[in-house]
Amino acid sequence: MSEKETFWLGIDCGGTYLKAGLYNSQGKEHCIERQALHTLSPLPGYAERDMTQLWDVCASTIARLLQRNHIQGSQINGVGISAQGKGLFLLDKQDKPLGHAILSSDRRAMAIVQRWQQDGIPEKLYPLTRQTLWTGHPASLLRWLKENAPERYAQIGCVMMGHDYLRWCLTGVKSCEESNISESNLYNMNDGDYDPQLTHWLGISDIDAALPPIVGSAEICGEITPQAAAITGLAAGTPVVGGLFDVVSTALCAGLKDERTLNAVMGTWAVTSGITHGLKSHEKHPYVYGRYVQHNEFIVHEASPTSSGNLEWLTTQWGDISFDEINQVVASLPKASSSVFFLPFLYGSNAGMEMTSGFYGMQALHTRAHLLQAVYEGVVFCHMTHLNRMRERFTDVHTLRVTGGPAHSEVWMQMLADVSGLTVELPQVEETGCFGAALAALVGTGIYPDFHTAQRTLTHDIRVITPDPQAHAAYQRKYRGYQLLIESLQGFHSRIKEYSA
Repeated sequence: MSEKETFWLGIDCGGTYLKAGLYNSQGKEHCIERQALHTLSPLPGYAERDMTQLWDVCASTIARLLQRNHIQGSQINGVGISAQGKGLFLLDKQDKPLGHAILSSDRRAMAIVQRWQQDGIPEKLYPLTRQTLWTGHPASLLRWLKENAPERYAQIGCVMMGHDYLRWCLTGVKSCEESNISESNLYNMNDGDYDPQLTHWLGISDIDAALPPIVGSAEICGEITPQAAAITGLAAGTPVVGGLFDVVSTALCAGLKDERTLNAVMGTWAVTSGITHGLKSHEKHPYVYGRYVQHNEFIVHEASPTSSGNLEWLTTQWGDISFDEINQVVASLPKASSSVFFLPFLYGSNAGMEMTSGFYGMQALHTRAHLLQAVYEGVVFCHMTHLNRMRERFTDVHTLRVTGGPAHSEVWMQMLADVSGLTVELPQVEETGCFGAALAALVGTGIYPDFHTAQRTLTHDIRVITPDPQAHAAYQRKYRGYQLLIESLQGFHSRIKEYSA
């Protein structure tokens, strides 16, 4: 490889891994490096991350990427970062990490969200923010800190999310990237800026001065500092762009450009997204909107932390079965034939905040294979909750593009096609977060004039899976059973509340 060859660095900070990849000007992946991230759970419902350790992992991953591939920092023309959305990353007034970061899957603020719901706060917020209220939103977590850790709350100097924090570590410049901060309940979707009325309604006006400037996804908003250069191997002065919410990264990699195709992301979160122009009012469901990468475009989605993270947890407990083996045992069973149901609510639910995970319908005749099949089915059924709602909004959809770890499973993807009745398309992009982040850097440094041009130019192969009509009918019967089980458990939780009152 010539030392004159140049690259763009894309960093992806996800729920379980931090990844870094190098891409050339045609979007071709040159190499990828990854390291595991640790989620801390000191109390039930808590999901935290050590911010200093996160930066150490990020810096060492970049350094290892360059060293192992014999690439000089001077060969990197731009840097972008994609990351999980929501959550809360705080600096104190001396620009030091203020405790652990709190991740989007954290549930400590549930009582606050429930209280806000009783007080009608979501109905006041939604016309301005186009967000539902969730325990992992920055707004919810800030209010929790104010009520439960007032000393820490009083020390807040800057409010950020994951990729904002890493960008600050690289550049020393504080900012919040728009596609991510637009989904914080601190941002007015109509005006495209922070809105002090929102923090007033939420009782956290004290943090208004701690909200940094908003930057665009492809906007150059800093350069690699000498300090960051010394530990990463990057060259000081290399431009760093705003970056992307990881859901936006996957939508870009999935090639979404109109309302006929939806993108399902299968990871820790189950997300179904579509792209639209402008905001609509009086819709049937409170769809979540976010700013997209092009002017006057929005990403619309439904989401919950109910996807393949459930399988990862389960296999960690067993510890002796690979993904290939799981696919083999699930494929060995007849489709939709088992009476076992799995509720994929280990990290949250899309059927009510009180709902938790579990198997139902097990008998002595069932084996581990039946439990694994039920996990696959439960995750797909949970995705269907969001997909069905999104199809009421995007009425011309005929194709579902899928990204995330389960997209590597032919068995799981055939199940998704069979349950949904839609053609499933699998973009052959190995690391959507890294590629999306690099795409932002390519646009920001002028290689492409905008994201649409880059999308048209940097195309990827797509694998197609078509639904089996006979299997679709069988799965619809089991899916109806899943829905009835959910309804019954919702009634159980309502009665428990009454009994406990």
